Amino acid sequence: MCTVTTGTAGSKTGCTTGTEPGATTGTTAGTTAGTTAGRPGSDICDEGDAFYRQALTRGSAPAAQAPGCLLELGLLRRSPESPGTLVPVPPDIAAARLARPIERAILEQEQALRSVRSVLARAEAAYRQIGREVNRTADLLLGEEAVDRALRRAARSCGSDVMTAQPGGGLGEEALARALPEALDLCSRGVRQRVLYQHTVRSHGPTLAYAEKITAAGAEVRTLAEAFNQVTVFDGAVAFIPAAQEHQPAALSVRHPAIVRYLVNAFDCAWDRAEPVFRGTDRWQPHAFTSQTRRAVLRLMVEGHTDKAIGSRLGVSPRTVANHIKWAADHFRAGSRAQLGYLLARSGLLDSQRPDGRTRFG
Repeated sequence: MCTVTTGTAGSKTGCTTGTEPGATTGTTAGTTAGTTAGRPGSDICDEGDAFYRQALTRGSAPAAQAPGCLLELGLLRRSPESPGTLVPVPPDIAAARLARPIERAILEQEQALRSVRSVLARAEAAYRQIGREVNRTADLLLGEEAVDRALRRAARSCGSDVMTAQPGGGLGEEALARALPEALDLCSRGVRQRVLYQHTVRSHGPTLAYAEKITAAGAEVRTLAEAFNQVTVFDGAVAFIPAAQEHQPAALSVRHPAIVRYLVNAFDCAWDRAEPVFRGTDRWQPHAFTSQTRRAVLRLMVEGHTDKAIGSRLGVSPRTVANHIKWAADHFRAGSRAQLGYLLARSGLLDSQRPDGRTRFG
């Protein structure tokens, strides 16, 4: 029999003979051959190789002289005609016999694996679905209809407060007419509304009429000179911001707490700097709008901005910016922008205010 022994000095392979003619191949675990799951416990030694070659040449070999490794590997079997004789077995047949328990074990493991996956498939589906809902930070809304539908749904479920920052000029009459019922409904349900525009809306009749109606219902409306980011936030939980998409309106519905909190803080900072559109029942007249805008234009001019940059920040045209600067230059009889800037800084008019909090310049 061929055996492999391992020690600190190395390993060696040896063969012993004299195995009984009726010995089995030992392909199950726990046999004296030392096999495990179909793996043979020994290799073919030189003596076994020579014996197998001799058996192949003669067609048979005496059973009493057969090395045990050949019997273990299934390379020899009893001859049906002569009980004391062994005949050689082709290696592919011996290999198939040794591989059978391994293949059977693999099939059993594959079946067990499929069973585990099948059992957990339902839980996996639930995990993925709920995980997407919980961890989703933003949804892209494409098209005006989708954006309006999401805004209406958020407004209907709003319970405490809504803040809207709408930069640029006044909205169209049709858009304001669509927004008015929802704004009044929010007020009737006790929801606090804060709406922030730029100063340009103070000369826009439809926006002023809209602001007057919602203010009478309990909303707050303010304006700011400089540009700010457009955003609408409901209950401090979901925010809607523009999403630039080619050829169609789009918005992002954001629910991530950190992002929404950042947007709320930005709105609050702008809101604190803004001026109310109405003080009590008195409506601000256009000249006040002009003074606020003129003051912002001249401050930015002193800081070195161009007419185009100033107009972009304030939401007015470069021509309007130039008119305000010309008015101030005529007022101070300045011959250049540099001289006008010097005279403005020296006068202190851009920083001074009246006791009621409004500028006295203009």
